[in-house]
Amino acid sequence: MQQNWLNRLLLSIAILAITLSIWAFAPVAHAFNNPELLPQIQTPVIDLAGIFTDVQENVLAQDIENFETETGWKVRVLTQFDQTPGRAVKDYWGLDDKSVLVVADERGGNILNFSVGRQIYPFLPRTFWVELQTRFGNQYFIRENGEDQSVIQSIDTIQGCLVQGGCRVVPGLPEEQWILTLITSAIGGVICGVASIPRKPGQLIAWQWALIFSPLWGILFIAFGIGPVVSRTSEWLPLFRNISAFLIGFLVAYLTPVFNQSSSPEA
Repeated sequence: MQQNWLNRLLLSIAILAITLSIWAFAPVAHAFNNPELLPQIQTPVIDLAGIFTDVQENVLAQDIENFETETGWKVRVLTQFDQTPGRAVKDYWGLDDKSVLVVADERGGNILNFSVGRQIYPFLPRTFWVELQTRFGNQYFIRENGEDQSVIQSIDTIQGCLVQGGCRVVPGLPEEQWILTLITSAIGGVICGVASIPRKPGQLIAWQWALIFSPLWGILFIAFGIGPVVSRTSEWLPLFRNISAFLIGFLVAYLTPVFNQSSSPEA
């Protein structure tokens, strides 16, 4: 009994000693605070991952400096891969409540991350940053446009929105997002068409059924089909196409004999 108790005590001491040694010697502080990686001169762009050409880096740095001079908003860019300066960038750049730090790290599935000052959130809410990361930092965008454009277009979007007084959503309607709105519009039309099929002799449209199902097809068409389009672009063509998809879906469902037969009462 005493031997078992002694063995458990020795095992606990050994585990505690190993844990303390890991805490003491693990290079955590060095991994997340490496001021020696920062350049000696002040620059708004630190490209440790080497994703920019020299020309791109100089143009981007000049654009960021001009933007800060004109508006007072501070934008900074850090790209990293194997090593990161970590918390040292806060003192190096003097990041404050009016600052945005754009971090591009190739090791993740999405390369973009943002550190946003408190005074910026009233103009660019948290949903804006999630959508910005999703649109420009995903692997599909990287394959099609490159890591450099991922960062550059993100910064252009941030600066453009701050200049115009803020954005609730990311401006612009990418093709894959428009296709999704087109599909939801068509599905909404099909549901509305099925609900509108006459169920009584001499009835042209079953308005009551159409109204009953209006929350479903209304959400698909208005909230998911029209809303994302009008909130992201002023172009009329995507809106016209989505409305057309809704009407076509409605007519196909309303006029298809299969639906009519399934909805007709049995003799």
